[in-house]
Amino acid sequence: MTPLVALEYASVLVFALTGALVASRAQLDLVGFIFIACLTAVGGGTLRDLLLGRDPVFWVARPEFVVIAALAAVAVFFTAHLLESRYRALLWLDACALAVAVPAGVGVTIGLGHGPVIVLIMGVATGSFGGLMRDVVCNEVPLILRKGEFYLTAAFCGAAAALISGALGWPGLPALLACAGVTFAMRAGGLAFGWSLPDYKARPPRPGSPKR
Repeated sequence: MTPLVALEYASVLVFALTGALVASRAQLDLVGFIFIACLTAVGGGTLRDLLLGRDPVFWVARPEFVVIAALAAVAVFFTAHLLESRYRALLWLDACALAVAVPAGVGVTIGLGHGPVIVLIMGVATGSFGGLMRDVVCNEVPLILRKGEFYLTAAFCGAAAALISGALGWPGLPALLACAGVTFAMRAGGLAFGWSLPDYKARPPRPGSPKR
């Protein structure tokens, strides 16, 4: 198994766990757990592969990805009640998932020969769109859009770290590890210390200025 495939397995597993935790908060049945877990686990990678014209899509080529996500959903269905705070567990699991999904997206995109701009976009998309789909389907405010969440920024900086590492001559695996480390460190800093970018604040119109 190559490091890139291992990253995809880890991404699917951990994102499936987050999807199942959201399903537990929504009090869905077992089939609902499996659906949300699978959607979360493969959503970002599916979007990436479709946009890049990768055929077949990664989980179609390896159906065991869906099996892993389904088994993770079943495990959470029977154990979620043991967690003291499912929301806190969700946030940290999601941080771990982001830290493996972004380098997976970066690695796939670089392997297909795309340039830096596409690598950045696909790294962020792979890491964020599964969780976005999960939250929208479960009628929650998407985590990536919540005020003060250091989420998309962490994914972007992680993907940028991989590109910078590659430009410095680091081989593939160290560059992907740098991507994972930067992504997790920044997301964890947001969770533990409240790191965030400044929010937009509207200014009142000046007296006499036309209304818009």
